[in-house]
Amino acid sequence: MWSFRIRGGVKLQYHKELSSERAVVNMPLPRRLYLPLQQHIGTPAIPVVNVGDNVLKGQLIAKAAPGLSAPVHASSSGTVVAIEDHVAPHPSGLQQKTIVIETDGRDCWTELPSPIADDFPLGVTPRELNSRVAAAGIVGMGGAAFPSAVKLDLKARYQLDTLLINGAECEPYLTCDDRLMREEAAAVIDGVRILAYALEVQTVIFAIERNKPKALAAIREAARPEPWIQVMALPTRFPMGSERHLVLACTGRETPARKLTADMGVVVHNVATARAVARTVRSGEPLVSRVVTVSGRGIREPANVNVPLGTLVEDLLVFCGGVHPIPYKLIGGGPMMGAPLPSVRVPVVKGTSGVLALTADEINDGAESPCIRCGQCVTACPCGLVPVEMAQLVRRGDLQGAQAIGLQDCVSCGSCSFICPSHIPLAHYFNFAKGQSGALDRDARRQDRIRALIQARNERAAREAEIKKAAAAAGKAAKAAAATARAAETPERQLEEST
Repeated sequence: MWSFRIRGGVKLQYHKELSSERAVVNMPLPRRLYLPLQQHIGTPAIPVVNVGDNVLKGQLIAKAAPGLSAPVHASSSGTVVAIEDHVAPHPSGLQQKTIVIETDGRDCWTELPSPIADDFPLGVTPRELNSRVAAAGIVGMGGAAFPSAVKLDLKARYQLDTLLINGAECEPYLTCDDRLMREEAAAVIDGVRILAYALEVQTVIFAIERNKPKALAAIREAARPEPWIQVMALPTRFPMGSERHLVLACTGRETPARKLTADMGVVVHNVATARAVARTVRSGEPLVSRVVTVSGRGIREPANVNVPLGTLVEDLLVFCGGVHPIPYKLIGGGPMMGAPLPSVRVPVVKGTSGVLALTADEINDGAESPCIRCGQCVTACPCGLVPVEMAQLVRRGDLQGAQAIGLQDCVSCGSCSFICPSHIPLAHYFNFAKGQSGALDRDARRQDRIRALIQARNERAAREAEIKKAAAAAGKAAKAAAATARAAETPERQLEEST
């Protein structure tokens, strides 16, 4: 099956050989687990445990908040020793509310929901299946961390016809999805079948870049009994794994600005998400661990590790032999779209696909110099934008101007920054500007709500004043009528008295 060409992108040195032949190993239980209440896009979960409570592995410790949210489960058995602010895996270094569990070493499971038999069609409705995925706290594990059950519900609002499984793993160094496809191909394909059943689609495309020949072979073999699952080998080019560009490459459908791929009839799920869904359906397990690639020249023993969620990066690095030399940069995720980690004390969360310890030689860093107007950033941009012009507008503080020429269409892939010979941090400018624009939009919406509330209050006060005025007028009229009646009665009474 041939793919459609996408514009832009860059060729990278992938360094996947550091960990691609390292089979997944299990991380020993750390002494403490730090589970943030927000490991997903949306509203933080709400704690349902208290300090001092004993919990079991897989037990619900924070329920999903109303709206867009996802629950959190204990990654092992132990005691809740704190519910406190802890540094989050975010470059800002800000803290967020976190449940801290001191593990007891027993790793005892709570009672899990009954598994669904390995047959097809499944013995539950798609709606029941969605509820189980939501209750398991499964989110997109490619990095976006969007609650998966919400994606499964898109069929209620969109005309869906295709499920696209993202096995591209286009970021350098990362090999966790590669290993999952090679080691657990049957479970991944089972998850794909379940997702297709929940979405009620008949077409499935499983997309893998060509630099993963063993994963391609394993998935093709596992999908052989399912001819409706098409396994597609894609060119190796960054950012092939970007959702919009993957849809374009696999289906030829281009997603318009400010639209979702669901508008084009396509829903995209990650390989690790499919495997997590299979585990939840077949064994009842919620999402309490994930495979993480630990790599970079600063890591003594690069590895792919199955890590209990809430494990500190510090403990994970120690398990992989520690760092040497001292890394120039510590990154959560991939080097292109990942974020610098503010500390080794941050926990592994649902969206953590990698922890990279990169040396100075591995960083495309250098002193920023003036733009030479070479246009390489324009050629590299997969979204057809003009990064050099957007950056100038952002520097001048003209956010509206930057939005007018496509700021919100930027997918923050970093191709422009990577290719720039002047080492201008273009992607950082755009991320900053999008953050500022979002803050301004939120402030504008808040002001609009305040104005609406004030207007409603004024209208209510005016209505109440009108009611009072009408009541007062009615009272006066009643008094006047009574006085007139009394005046009419007076002569008759005088005549009666005189007689």
